[in-house]
Amino acid sequence: MSASDPRLLWAVIGLLALFLGLSLALTLGSKPRELTQKDIDAAVLKTLETVQLPSAASKAYEAIRPSVVRVTGYVRDKKTNEEVERSVGTGVVIVDKGIILTNLHVVQGAETIKIEFADGLETTASITGVQPENDLAVLQAHKIPDDMIAATMRSTQDLLPGDEVLAVGFPFGIGPSASTGVISGLKRSFRSPDGQQTMTNLIQFDAAANPGNSGGPLVTMDGQVVGIVTAIYNPSQQRTFVGIGFAVPIENAASAAGMPPF
Repeated sequence: MSASDPRLLWAVIGLLALFLGLSLALTLGSKPRELTQKDIDAAVLKTLETVQLPSAASKAYEAIRPSVVRVTGYVRDKKTNEEVERSVGTGVVIVDKGIILTNLHVVQGAETIKIEFADGLETTASITGVQPENDLAVLQAHKIPDDMIAATMRSTQDLLPGDEVLAVGFPFGIGPSASTGVISGLKRSFRSPDGQQTMTNLIQFDAAANPGNSGGPLVTMDGQVVGIVTAIYNPSQQRTFVGIGFAVPIENAASAAGMPPF
């Protein structure tokens, strides 16, 4: 039988198939090693060492971000009859039907109020309620995203100085921007620069806030709203942050929208 004989070729193919079958049988038949607690602990440790976990502040931001909106007030220029931006602030959705809390001074005097949601949807809104003593306004958006998410609110009763908080808003229209800090004090009073209004029972905080943050949420590291940013203090009367901000407790803010206490 010559080397070119087809029968020799088939014999070689048969032997190769036999060896392949035996190899697969041995592989499939081998019993895998059982994992031990030591193996699991080592895998978890390796993951912790190599994976960057999100910070508490970034988790809080992601929790509140879908509920934060940009609020812009417009007036009509009498000469050109065009809409002119009058004010920029922040709001937070507290009911998924488009009910928004913001500061009264952000929308007061505006002929048109426009809202921009986290997903980019833009719409107009109407003022449905005010609480002047706390500089609060309640808005109703005329359109809302299909997947509207309302913020989670929590009582301020157990807040303590030193608790970490996050302020989210549109400082000078830039944002949404996040800044972290702590509760500096409770039950503070603040007199407006023009001396026309004094607010009491405020939360003092040191997370950076500037014009445009007004009406935005002050949240815990769980992403729950404890206050509405309403004022910053600066002895020089400049509209920049020097480390002292004030927020209206969420209990007061929720009552402005007719929500029951919690």
